[in-house]
Amino acid sequence: IRFSVGIENAEDIIADLEQALQ
Repeated sequence: IRFSVGIENAEDIIADLEQALQ
């Protein structure tokens, strides 16, 4: 999961988090 990226990639971060939780 990439926490150091900007808001531009917030959706990608959310997708990574959702996959990690499933």
